Formats: sequence, structure tokens, C-alpha cells
Amino acid sequence: MTDPVIKAEGLGLRYRRRGTTWALRDCTFALPAGRVVAVVGPNGAGKSTLLGLASGLLRPTEGRIAAPGRDRVAYVAQDKPLYGALTVDETLRLGRELNPDRWDPAAAESVLATGSLPRKARVHSLSGGQRSRLALALALGKRPELLLLDEPMADVDPLARHELMGALMADAAERGTTVVLSSHVLTELEDACDHLLLVQDGRIRLDGAIDELIPAHTLLTGPVADLAPHTVVDSRTTGRQLTALIRHEGPVEGPWETTEPSLEELLLGHLRASRALEGASA
Repeated sequence: MTDPVIKAEGLGLRYRRRGTTWALRDCTFALPAGRVVAVVGPNGAGKSTLLGLASGLLRPTEGRIAAPGRDRVAYVAQDKPLYGALTVDETLRLGRELNPDRWDPAAAESVLATGSLPRKARVHSLSGGQRSRLALALALGKRPELLLLDEPMADVDPLARHELMGALMADAAERGTTVVLSSHVLTELEDACDHLLLVQDGRIRLDGAIDELIPAHTLLTGPVADLAPHTVVDSRTTGRQLTALIRHEGPVEGPWETTEPSLEELLLGHLRASRALEGASA
């Protein structure tokens, strides 16, 4: 593997409110450069905190994280912070003036061209989807080596989401940009991402290339039977019928019907397993 673009060791961040709350704890991972990484997990899992640490806007309580410097990172947070009094054109000009050595107007325009955005309108008058489009244009215009996107399409309609994802992925492929994308839309991730980071309860539960993780698992249904030597990620029994997601060790033999799981089935299986583990240890 090439040198990772983000490397974390024992990473943790603690918030001091209502007692002591750990947003992340004991996270160790390395994300390869030039990949499109999906950061997945339920609400409150620690995804936004992880992106904030990678951007340098947050500082860890414990452990460490290494990532490119801020001049080579673009970060689009969930709330899309923009200056409401500026127009669209003024916002883009500000982006150019703040990044004089890196600004690429063609990259910014590639995002704006996917939809109608009134250039003289002030930011506070824009819809949520329009503000998202402008924030993404600013991020790409910076020509970052690392692009961090926290639920970037949450308020964008399905057609615009498809067009924007196409523009983002085309730019990433052309420039070799590393994209780290947090999203709840699993179909969006499956079509665009090639690396997975599953976060739950502030910990990393799954980490790896999607084209390696999916073939390493098998979804099986059939009569209840011993699944050794395979690792059972998640299983449910209805009467005498077993449905299980396993991480297989060699060929899967037995009286079962087997299929390769989808990304959604893989994620849901690991999320259920992590929740059951947390419940057992509580």
C-alpha cells in the first residue's frame, strides 16, 4: 500500500458536557491515498468528529492523527458554513483570494454547471441544496489533495445528488484526490466509494477496501447447523431456518444457500453485531 493520506493511532476525543463523553475512543486506521472512502455509521457514532479531527479543526484528547496540512485539505461540514451576506460570485471570489496559489476556477464551475445557481443572489437567500452546491464548488476550487465531505448531499434532491456525485468523482479520478465521504445514503456510497470505514459507538468496527471486504463475506440461509470454522458476524433464526452473515475461512460447505452480500447487507450485519456486543457488555 502507498503511504496513507490519513493515519490514526489510538485516536480519541472526549467532550466535557453532561459528565465525560467520548465521541471517539481508541481508533486506529490508515486510509490509502487516491481512494474514495465511505465513512458509515448511525447518528452519534462519531463520524463528524472523525472528519473534524482529520481536518485539523479539532484536536484529539488521546492518540494522534496524521493528515495533510490545512492548505491541502478542503472540508465541507454538515451545516455548510458560508457568509450569508455575500453573493454567489463574491463567495467564489473570496475562495480565489484565500487560495491564490491553488484556486482552479474550472473545477468550481464544474460543480455550478450541474444546476441553476443565481450568481448575483446572496447566500442567505439560497435553498439548502443551492448552498450545498456552492460549498462543494468552493471545496473543489481549492484543488485539495484531501476532500472531506460530511453528509454533503443531505439536502440535495436525487437528480442533483446524482449529478453532483458524478462531478465529484470525475474530478477525483482526474486529479487523484482522496475523498472521505460521510453519508447515510448507502446506494450513493456503493456506486461511488472503494474503501469503507464503519464507525459505531465511537470506535472503528470495519476498515478495508470494499472489493476485498464483500468477497470475504458470505450471506447464507438454510437449516440451523454448526458454522465453524467461519466467523459469524450476525445470525438470526426463525424456527429451523438460519440466516447468517459470515466472514468465511475457506470454502463454505453445508446445506445452505449462499450469496455474496450487498454493501448494505454487509453494513447492517456488522452494525447489528456491534450493537449486540455493546448491549452484552453494558
